[in-house]
Amino acid sequence: MSLSPSGATRKNGYKKGLSGEDARIKREEELVQIRKDKRSEGLKKRRNVSIHRANLRYLQPKLEHLPLMVQAVLSDDSSWYLAATTLIRKLLSTGESPLIDEVVRAGVVHRLVEFLDADAFPLLQTEAAWALVNIASGTPVHTRLIIELGSIPKFVQLLRSLVADVQEQAVWALANIAGDSPNCRDHVLSGGALVPLLAQLDGQPELTLMRSIAWTLSNLYRWKPLPPFEQERNPLPALRRLIKSEDEAVLIDTCWALSFICDGSNHNIQSVLDAGFCPRLVELLVHPSPNVQVPTLKTVGNIVSGNEDQTQFVIEKQGLPPLYQILTENWDRSVKEEACWVITNITAGNRNQIQAVIKANIIPPVVSLLQHAEFKIKKEAAWAISYAVSGGSHEQIEYLVSQGCIKPLCDFLTCSDPEIITVCLDGVESILESGEGNKEPGFHRVNKYLHMIDECEGFNKIVDLQTHMNSEVNKKASDMLDKYWSEKENKEEEEEELHSFDSGADMKLDIGRLSLS
Repeated sequence: MSLSPSGATRKNGYKKGLSGEDARIKREEELVQIRKDKRSEGLKKRRNVSIHRANLRYLQPKLEHLPLMVQAVLSDDSSWYLAATTLIRKLLSTGESPLIDEVVRAGVVHRLVEFLDADAFPLLQTEAAWALVNIASGTPVHTRLIIELGSIPKFVQLLRSLVADVQEQAVWALANIAGDSPNCRDHVLSGGALVPLLAQLDGQPELTLMRSIAWTLSNLYRWKPLPPFEQERNPLPALRRLIKSEDEAVLIDTCWALSFICDGSNHNIQSVLDAGFCPRLVELLVHPSPNVQVPTLKTVGNIVSGNEDQTQFVIEKQGLPPLYQILTENWDRSVKEEACWVITNITAGNRNQIQAVIKANIIPPVVSLLQHAEFKIKKEAAWAISYAVSGGSHEQIEYLVSQGCIKPLCDFLTCSDPEIITVCLDGVESILESGEGNKEPGFHRVNKYLHMIDECEGFNKIVDLQTHMNSEVNKKASDMLDKYWSEKENKEEEEEELHSFDSGADMKLDIGRLSLS
């Protein structure tokens, strides 16, 4: 017997249980599987491309799909740019900072800025600008990123685009950047945005573009210091055109822009008056929308806070009748509050201007608001009355008192605001001063307003204010008591002593008569 294994045995041994036939079958199965895998991989690749493009066109803008959008935007295939950028814009349109952060972290913002140069593809420019508008509406960090990536010169260039949608998105982007901070506003101005922005109104712009321009101007002039009014960069002609609009959104932002321009600078106030805005502003004081009225009142209030001539200009342009209308009709609370503030700035003027307020019959509704309105309105009404009695003549103060101003001023002495308490004390003191100057001649000369203040418990309230935690309040209260009521007490004591003396003399006379009899 041969000891060497047979060929079949060796084969079976090397295959460890697999016969040659089994191995052949196994190899054929593996080759089939490899062919299937390769075919599947090929199909998968083609399917990925197809899904990719389909998603870019039809995919919902959801955060989980952001990597797909990023891949497309950063690729070299320009056919994907528009669809991907549009999806990113839609994703950002929710306005949520977390989504803005995700897009920023994805590293595509610089690419969106680059797309602003795609003059041959205005749709891509529009979508990229729109996406950047949404990013700029986020936090200051987001806005700074947009600036640092060099977007401002590109947006300024897009203001000259012949495509309206591109122009409008550029305007919005610059508005959002300028509205972030004074520093960002200065970047927009130093980038040369104002001149081409103002030029947008030279033709017949669409309403949506007019709204965008008004919004941008309000943001450009929101911050101090205001940019100077150079001839080619003067916003007033543009604002003059915008304020003629009947569109509420245009009017709101135009009036806010004017209120910022008139805030604190008599030179700017005069420029606004010289440009002929006053008649239209007076009309808008009673606009049906409180959203228009409030910035209009802010503008008029800033104008009448200027010099006396500027205040008088508004009075002569019939600015007081609309204020009376606001105070006496059922307008929004914020509107009444602002109207009282405007009146405060007028009663802070000269006596002729106080008289104009009296003549316009504005004092009675202001006194009524001081007595019955909400706290914020009462505060403004208190200022208006206090200024009127502080600067008014004896006759004007007497009129104010006849309209019942003493009681609400005294009632307000118990409020929680030390500043308003001081304002009311100033008003009461001004009334008392006037009373001191108008005493009747003779020994019994008495300040006629002391009794009125006592009657409405004003004296007790002023006594209590001596212990107020605010030093200005407690000192003023003490000084007023020493100046006005101590004199009254002295006179009363003198009268009591005199009365006692007269009574004693009469008694002695009677006794003498009895003795003589």
